[in-house]
Amino acid sequence: MIKQPIPETTVYKKIGEVGVIEYLSLNSLPWLVNAFSTREGGISTGQYATMNFSKTVGDSPENVRRNFELFGQAIGVSTENMVFAHQTHTDKVLKVGAEHKGMGVTKDRDFHDVDGLVTNEPGLCLVASFADCVPLYFVDPVNRAIGLSHSGWRGTVAKIGTRTVELMQREYGSRPSDMLCCIGPCIGKECYEVSSDVAESFYKAYGSEKCGRFCEERPEKEGKFLLDLPQANFEQFVEIGVKPENISLPDLCTSCNSDILFSHRATGGKRGGMCAFLMIRE
Repeated sequence: MIKQPIPETTVYKKIGEVGVIEYLSLNSLPWLVNAFSTREGGISTGQYATMNFSKTVGDSPENVRRNFELFGQAIGVSTENMVFAHQTHTDKVLKVGAEHKGMGVTKDRDFHDVDGLVTNEPGLCLVASFADCVPLYFVDPVNRAIGLSHSGWRGTVAKIGTRTVELMQREYGSRPSDMLCCIGPCIGKECYEVSSDVAESFYKAYGSEKCGRFCEERPEKEGKFLLDLPQANFEQFVEIGVKPENISLPDLCTSCNSDILFSHRATGGKRGGMCAFLMIRE
């Protein structure tokens, strides 16, 4: 079981052997599928045990394919209807449609270096992978459009969350004030120490007042800072016009729960990858 109490903004459940985390604010929309995986319910072994979705860490492609099938069955989504981001820590966000179904899961992608996806097409499941970085969910309940982005420290400095909202504004007429946003399980502040050059990047991007709320210098360690990535993304969402009460902050640390959630830092890189899933039902 997860060591930390599950926050009130989320629900953890087992569907058969598959562990799933969902967001209560998104569960209130019956036309939406939202899910975040745990390590439970897959077939991978060793450091990838068991529900690994990463194809780049050394696990067998057959195991990864089967894991996608098992998780898809648990949440009611076919792998043929998934589109998997190609994450390289960019701020690039892509509008996807039916022609992208299966890409990155059952067939090759025709896009690269894309860390965020948006769509308003029912039956297309957006997928992104994580193992400490921040999952960002975006839902426009008025125009029925969705977005899903991967935001590590580089993506957070580059404000991929803002880029995602801006693309939804242009493509679907989404208004930030209408949107529901969820910040998923990721490494927590007390577990995420960064160097001064990383901290300086955040001060340049966010300014000293905002940065002071999520970047804390460690006086006992010269040149080291504790970085609160969820709070940084929260500040970003509020800045672009998302209502604070519409932002879910699960406060679930991957490093503190590395027995059930994959964490790059906690395992020294010997790990698999989890995925976030978001889909408008057909």
